Amino acid sequence: MSIDLVRDQVAGAGLGEVRTVERAAGGFAAEAALVRLRSGREVFAKTLAEPPGEDVFEVEAEGLAALRAAGLATPDVLAVGRGVLVLSRLLPRRDEAGAWERLAHDLARLHAVTSPRFGWHRDGWLGTHRQVNTWEDDGHIFFARHRLLRWLPNPRLRGKLGGPDRRALERLCDRLPELLPERPASLTHGDFWAQNIMTTEDGLPAVVDPAVSWTWAEVDLSHLWCSPHPPAAERLFAVYADVTGLDGGWRERMPLLHLRQMLALVAMFDDDWGSTDAVRGLLAPFRDR
Repeated sequence: MSIDLVRDQVAGAGLGEVRTVERAAGGFAAEAALVRLRSGREVFAKTLAEPPGEDVFEVEAEGLAALRAAGLATPDVLAVGRGVLVLSRLLPRRDEAGAWERLAHDLARLHAVTSPRFGWHRDGWLGTHRQVNTWEDDGHIFFARHRLLRWLPNPRLRGKLGGPDRRALERLCDRLPELLPERPASLTHGDFWAQNIMTTEDGLPAVVDPAVSWTWAEVDLSHLWCSPHPPAAERLFAVYADVTGLDGGWRERMPLLHLRQMLALVAMFDDDWGSTDAVRGLLAPFRDR
């Protein structure tokens, strides 16, 4: 982590003199730090020693603003630079039924914001990899091209998934209209799992690290459902299903919608937490006979 870079960005934002910069637990891509100012205020900073693009943190800040405008609590963006993002400090996630119920209502309100097209006005980032957000009128085409097939050229993925697997993915994409119902393009967080849920100082659930786009709302739901989450999170699924009127088959759709995230993990990491095997399992019915 570049301590000097953090100090310069904090000072340049007019936040005051920095007293200490202390490493903090962060995500998989960026390094994180808790910054204590001379005034006693504490802020949070994310850095990337070698940003994969000039706009990484600019896109993240824009995504946070879009989510906040739609009713989700997010940290305040205090400074944005090429290699650092400074945010107001949040508190750890509260794993209580009431907090998850509140978040279910907030998520439903977010997903009620819709667009006539799928995508976003610019490409974004998922970790250090580009998230392709090219506009499409059809949700099945968008999900196939820009959330699934877009990973096929990745060298790490090609080393793990052989030709039969890759052809099976193409067949699955051809059949998406049979497998997933038509849904509108909703405003989505894009990387919605337990680690990206925190708490404001007022005790409200808040979200961080978005990969925003207009796509199917259930993509957000699938990420939380299929990734590790505390037992209290079951309250979110129950309330969200009730508020939004989810049909009885939504649980069966979750693994297929989560395929996008698993392919991303296969492509990004040598040790992908079992994602390669999980992907192969999902693709098995679509392999050559």
